[in-house]
Amino acid sequence: MERTNRRFSDPKPARRAAWRVLLVLWGGLTVGACATTTTERLDLPPLETVAEVDLSRYVGTWFEIASYPQRFQKGCTGTTATYSLRDDGEVDVVNRCRKGSLDGKEDSARGRARVVDTTTNAKLEVSFFRPFWGACWIIDLGENYEYAVVGHPGRDYLWILSRGPTMDDGVYQGILERIQAKGYPLDRLQRTLQPAPAPPPVPPEG
Repeated sequence: MERTNRRFSDPKPARRAAWRVLLVLWGGLTVGACATTTTERLDLPPLETVAEVDLSRYVGTWFEIASYPQRFQKGCTGTTATYSLRDDGEVDVVNRCRKGSLDGKEDSARGRARVVDTTTNAKLEVSFFRPFWGACWIIDLGENYEYAVVGHPGRDYLWILSRGPTMDDGVYQGILERIQAKGYPLDRLQRTLQPAPAPPPVPPEG
């Protein structure tokens, strides 16, 4: 789906938005330094990722269930991230949200991800503005790829994702326990407003 609002006809706002996303979301130019100093300051162990990620199953659309609030996401509702494999082995990324309400104006940002740990495929780098890349690690993943948790090694950023706009409360509570054990403070986590799932079809009478 291509963005249709007028802002994208002017490359300057798009470029500024991508730069802002890179700096805030992925740590910008200081991503490595931030990961180290934050971990040391909080006396946290190195962040562990999941043991293995099948990228062919990971791609597709994810709904943001909760996250650490970021300035560039202010006012966002219905936030999603869509990943698609490229022929060169990298991954296209499209982040979308509705501003102000679920019926609000769509905003989007396009980027690219690459695997930096081919043993697990769990450590990615993402760029919304070349040539700068930032860490994006998969630290929890459902057995059937029904949910995923993406974090930054410095514990500054966190996203809980689901294949649908809602998540079972038991699954959510289990995720909270595991991310807390990894050193993520739960008081910073904020639920994301998502549309209600469509009701199941009514079977015909007779």
